[in-house]
Amino acid sequence: MTAKRPRKPGTLVGTLGRAPRKWLGAVSTPVFHASTILFPTVAELLAAMHGEHDGLTYGLHGLPTVTDLQNAIAELEGGHAALAVPSGLTATTLPLLALTKPGDHVLVTDVVYGPTRRFCELHLRRLGIEVSYYDPLVGSAIEREFRANTKLVFVESPGSLTFEVQDVSAIAAVAHARNALVVIDNTWATPLFFRAFDHGVDVSVHAATKYIAGHSDVLLGVIVASAATFPALHRMWTDMGITASADECFLALRGLRTLATRLDRQQASALKIAQWLRERPEVKEVLHPGLPGARGHALWKRDFKGATSLFGVVLHPVSETRIAAMLDGLELFSMGFSWGGFESLIIPTFPERSRTVTTWAPGGPCLRLAIGLEDPDDLIEDLAAGVARLTA
Repeated sequence: MTAKRPRKPGTLVGTLGRAPRKWLGAVSTPVFHASTILFPTVAELLAAMHGEHDGLTYGLHGLPTVTDLQNAIAELEGGHAALAVPSGLTATTLPLLALTKPGDHVLVTDVVYGPTRRFCELHLRRLGIEVSYYDPLVGSAIEREFRANTKLVFVESPGSLTFEVQDVSAIAAVAHARNALVVIDNTWATPLFFRAFDHGVDVSVHAATKYIAGHSDVLLGVIVASAATFPALHRMWTDMGITASADECFLALRGLRTLATRLDRQQASALKIAQWLRERPEVKEVLHPGLPGARGHALWKRDFKGATSLFGVVLHPVSETRIAAMLDGLELFSMGFSWGGFESLIIPTFPERSRTVTTWAPGGPCLRLAIGLEDPDDLIEDLAAGVARLTA
């Protein structure tokens, strides 16, 4: 018998995490609301008390709407299992707690998401866990940063705000040779464009608030684990009473069904707009790894299957007043701190304020753009009017 060809991502996002025959033929898993679970016999109740019951024991963990999302994301990314949590920030911080102990040392990329850095500084250090930061472009030379007690490397690729692409495979090889784990924030690429476990990662975390849910109406995180790391993560998840609601997971499952289609559209639009911006005299540099000739493009091309729609722009020197004039008058681009939804967003950024071991000095102010599902020609027209205000 000929082996079946693996299903493609566009098919998987439409089929994983669904069992219509199980739910009276319903196409999507229904929303389950439950706290108390009843047991018909003392024997089954006692089995649940001792962790020996195969079914659901309490509504905090294991509702079908939640587990269907977890299973779908884990299979998409090639991980062993996944855990849904209330936010992307919970997804980044829970592994740092679960996989380290006092006296350990953690290496964190210097371009990490700001709230993740704040958690490391305020809470990991308070718990007696050493934290240091590394240059995102270091690659296999990260070995120089290791200490005898280094237990975990936290990667984010591309990096927040400045979009450096890391050599994840090289970093993972060094970490594993030193008996350390690798955790990656893979929100930018999603499991469709970067299958983290194919590159040696032990845990991949996502702000499912962004592309996975896709409609700017969900707060959700997902942690995807290897078989070796899952028990510790599951223990922390259970003991802290952390889970995502069935309503949020239902919306994320609904968003997942269109993920491949949305990413294809947003990728094409973002590249078109990035190329237009690159040709503008007001723009010094476009920070988009999927754009030929941009920083990190060669490594992105080697490791990624696509580029999503979040990228940065460096302008030639101009006053804050002129930038405000540009942004305040935009009609299709709005200003907000999230991304990955159907709407286009733009904000000024200040990457130089957060780094500690590398320097960011691009020679001009920075903007971050998140391209939505609007027609790219209309978005370019909106930006063109903004640039006219910038230079007025």
